[in-house]
Amino acid sequence: MPTSTIQYLGDLRTESTHIASGSTILTDAPIDNHGKGEAFSPTDMVANSLATCMLTVMSIKAQEMGIELKGSMAEVTKTMGVDPRRIVKIEVHFTLTHPADERTKLILERVAHTCPVQQSLHPDIERAISFVWAK
Repeated sequence: MPTSTIQYLGDLRTESTHIASGSTILTDAPIDNHGKGEAFSPTDMVANSLATCMLTVMSIKAQEMGIELKGSMAEVTKTMGVDPRRIVKIEVHFTLTHPADERTKLILERVAHTCPVQQSLHPDIERAISFVWAK
């Protein structure tokens, strides 16, 4: 069974529908590539997926450890290259709401780096990942 369907809406916009839930996501071509930039671009979604995946696997492990990461955030910056046009760098800066000892930080940060998106990205994409923990 398919995971999603995608419909081209015209004007360089797509609508993706998650089949199991019915939720939708719009994408636009970015302003620097003939688009309006009124929604995430496909490459924005790749960079965003890295951060959401990392935060998700950290939260799964944190739950197992009896820790709540609700309210934690990530800031994502994507850098594009040319010849060929592609993502060359993804920066993710996490701000975590739970104070943690060094052992817990080490465990959760290591788990973040094992997320499936991280493992799926091409090794030529530079990744700069940082974590700031609540005191």
